[in-house]
Amino acid sequence: MRIYLLSFVLFFFVFEGFCQSNESLKPIFQMINEEVLQHSEAYHNLETSTLRIGHRLTGSENGAKAEQFAYDLFKSYGFDEVSFQTFKAEGWSRGALSLKVTGNAGEREIKAVSLAHAPKNASLHAEIVDMGSGLEGDYLVDPDKAKGKIVLAYLGVLPDANPLAKNLHRSEKTALAIKYGAKGIILYNTVPGGVLLTGTASVTGKLIPIPAVCIGLEEGLALKDSLKNKGRVNASIVMTNYAGHVTARNVIARIKGVELPKEKVVVGGHLDSWDLATGAIDNGIGAFAVIDMARTLKKLNVKPRRTIEFVLFMGEEEGLLGSKAYVEQAIRDKSIEHIRYMLNYDMTNNPKSFQSSLESSRTLFEAIGKQVQAIDTTFKNNFEGRAGLHSDHQPFMLQGVPTGGGGDTYLSKDVLNCYHADCDHINLVDKPGLINTVRFGAMLAYGIAEAPVIDTKRLSDEEVKALMIENKLEEPLRISGDWRWLE
Repeated sequence: MRIYLLSFVLFFFVFEGFCQSNESLKPIFQMINEEVLQHSEAYHNLETSTLRIGHRLTGSENGAKAEQFAYDLFKSYGFDEVSFQTFKAEGWSRGALSLKVTGNAGEREIKAVSLAHAPKNASLHAEIVDMGSGLEGDYLVDPDKAKGKIVLAYLGVLPDANPLAKNLHRSEKTALAIKYGAKGIILYNTVPGGVLLTGTASVTGKLIPIPAVCIGLEEGLALKDSLKNKGRVNASIVMTNYAGHVTARNVIARIKGVELPKEKVVVGGHLDSWDLATGAIDNGIGAFAVIDMARTLKKLNVKPRRTIEFVLFMGEEEGLLGSKAYVEQAIRDKSIEHIRYMLNYDMTNNPKSFQSSLESSRTLFEAIGKQVQAIDTTFKNNFEGRAGLHSDHQPFMLQGVPTGGGGDTYLSKDVLNCYHADCDHINLVDKPGLINTVRFGAMLAYGIAEAPVIDTKRLSDEEVKALMIENKLEEPLRISGDWRWLE
């Protein structure tokens, strides 16, 4: 009975403390709201970057300019603790490409782009085979079908695919093509109008052994039709690319906690982009929102319990290179043990709720969201607990760190059609949505950093494994080589 009473008393005081702290968020949240609505510089800084720098490809001259631009912004906002975290990686950039197909109607050239980490040099002539959506089930029907051939596969999941089929990343589809003996792969886009998509075809961030290219939806469907109705079609892929070790830099700024300075909330987004356009959406809206969250909290001179660390990662597009480097360093110096949350902003626009990789974050996130909702009734506060891959939260999540950020986000179809394409420019940016990302993101970061108690803890290795299985992430992690658990 004594134990029961003691437990109840402890719960009561923790709960009371949480409620009092939750009430204390109101004036800070109101100041964040007013500061961002009146003085946000996110859109201006993003526009300036796109005009002065252009794309932000990791390892390129433009990439280095973007790193310095972010560093200088942090400094201009009064941050004393600003630093570069330098890392070396295998960089890649495109050279020349020719894709020609030959069938009953003769030879013709198809407009295409190389996918990143395709070989430095390739000259391939082989038969094309249609592998549907490029999922493992498509190969298992006839495991030898792709051997020695060039695979044609859809970037999405075709309408006639198994209803239970789950789509894979382009790099994972490429890895499957290699696994089943293909000599090359042609992926065709899901977007109409001849839009060409770029991005990495490597699950490791290193060069792949086969040429990988992307073509437009209409060309892909025409090829698919030719293979079905007119017999054999051959393709010739000739490409040159540039690859080698490059140096890149994550950019880090900190607001030091006053009570628990070793504990920290990492707020991140990737600064790098592909080279076909300026990367205003992917991921200008995320990176420059993070910078403006930092500006806002610094301007207000907040003193949170825990440290808030703002990180602009480079190399996300080429295999999460910057976030992996950050996590590897955190493991070495054991600071990984003190990261309470990692909030990731990758193409986040106009969030109306919060989300986390862990359902156990619901109480805290909904409590913070309730205070956000009191300030702006358009905030829905519909928490979602789910885990996913392929952005900078992944290396943290695989080490058991709770991750999260904005939920209930919205990007128009026109914007999504320009994902990784040559039309990703500043004209696509939703300025009010960007401001909302800054407002609500700053409130979430401060709310977590200020919380008297954080119930959600770092997961053990076995708990991470269970989370991956629960969220059906085992297959892509096995394909990428990131599944570390033995049978």
